[in-house]
Amino acid sequence: MPYSHLDLSNRNSQLQLTRSLQLLREELNLEADFPPDVLDEARRAITSHSSPTTDLTGLGFITIDPPGSTDLDQAVHLERDGSGYRVWYAIADVPAFVAPGGAIDREARRRGQTVYAPDGRISLHPELISEDAASLLPEKVRPAYVWQFLLDSEGEVQDMDLQRATIRSRAQLTYEQVQRDLDSGGAPENLVLLREVGLLRIELERLRGGASLNLPEQEIANDGDRYFILTSPPLPAEDWNAQISLMTGMAAAQLMIDGKIGVLRTMPSPDKESVARFRHQARVLGKPWPESMAYGEFLRSLDTTEPRQLSLMHAAASLFRGAGYTAFDGDLPATMTQAAIAAPYAHTTAPLRRLVDRFVLVICAALSAGTEVPGWARDALPELNSLMNSSNQLSSRLERGALDAVEAALLSNLVGQEFDAVVIAASKPPNGNSPDDYRPVGTIQLANPAVEARCEGELVAGEEVRVRLVIADIPTRTTRFELVNGAPTPGVSGTAARAG
Repeated sequence: MPYSHLDLSNRNSQLQLTRSLQLLREELNLEADFPPDVLDEARRAITSHSSPTTDLTGLGFITIDPPGSTDLDQAVHLERDGSGYRVWYAIADVPAFVAPGGAIDREARRRGQTVYAPDGRISLHPELISEDAASLLPEKVRPAYVWQFLLDSEGEVQDMDLQRATIRSRAQLTYEQVQRDLDSGGAPENLVLLREVGLLRIELERLRGGASLNLPEQEIANDGDRYFILTSPPLPAEDWNAQISLMTGMAAAQLMIDGKIGVLRTMPSPDKESVARFRHQARVLGKPWPESMAYGEFLRSLDTTEPRQLSLMHAAASLFRGAGYTAFDGDLPATMTQAAIAAPYAHTTAPLRRLVDRFVLVICAALSAGTEVPGWARDALPELNSLMNSSNQLSSRLERGALDAVEAALLSNLVGQEFDAVVIAASKPPNGNSPDDYRPVGTIQLANPAVEARCEGELVAGEEVRVRLVIADIPTRTTRFELVNGAPTPGVSGTAARAG
């Protein structure tokens, strides 16, 4: 994976960062350890749970996840079916280990989702469930909710069902492994079909007007010695795999809409003002958005290795606002579409890490079988919206705070030095509400290390600029730069200018 980092070898900076991350958890009231009654119930659930009678262990399921993952929610198996395809998508059977109204259920509702910090994750469920008994680990027989899809030659779903079954994953792969095997031409049929179906589903997404923000990913990592900010553009294999999850979420949404009960992941279409503003930014940055082109197709045309188009992709975030959850029972809600997907959609493929998925799985299984939705799932619907929205806000605050802390630590011994950067958000005029607000401030992204930060000065989106680090304070998790007059220094592109 391409990455950038600075060596955080200064002992004082390491100690300050460790303390800053601890304080962040305390500020957000995040506690990784589970109460004794939750752990006791988890042990009993593992001992007493019964596996489904349907046996699909003969299918060649595989999992595809980031390196080192142990909470494996999904496994996929694909086959040709005439001129089309048959896709099995297995989802971890978390409901088998969580008694409705029990200690695990109550704690999961309090947590909402697994959240990730540089110094460790705070899991939704006890690790003996999420990283062992319910996780779809390789060569382990596991209970699962298995979606089966019959696709035509264009990748459209012609038929589908959902049932509980036992499966066995044959291999745990990473996205890099999948991409490498496919690029080399030596990939097994399962992966070849994943690419075929993924490409077909991407084309269907384009035709229905779906969109995604394909920004370079940032991840904080620690090798035991140093913290790193890893950055890389998404691999094609990630998109192909994601299309299977999207297809499943769309199928779950339609099943619940037809049954008039469930919870959808919704997002309104961008308003006219946001669209007009983005069109203006596109023109200013030299990449006009044609009136006849859907915004999803336009975003797919952007090259984020080019500074102005990277800035434009960041600006496109203004078109992806207002996502939330919409539960219903009886009357259908007024808004049922997730605008970026351009279809009704539901979260159902990550029950180990997200609360709502457990309920969606149980509701969809009942609807698919034509049986009554369990009362405990129906009763939870009124509170799921607020539980998930609160959890998402908490996760975002942790992610942003952790990234701010690590960035400040990585740069803490470089105050006063200059860097090359790209402006990803133009300066806003000062508002004068505080002493720090009397100067225009925009957002820049350094070439190396991959840091986004506030920068003072008259900044124009898409420009390559030279900036100076003026603040890198670990306790307050604050990093700030100022614009240096003049063009970037020749021969220093992509690296920090070092004294001496």
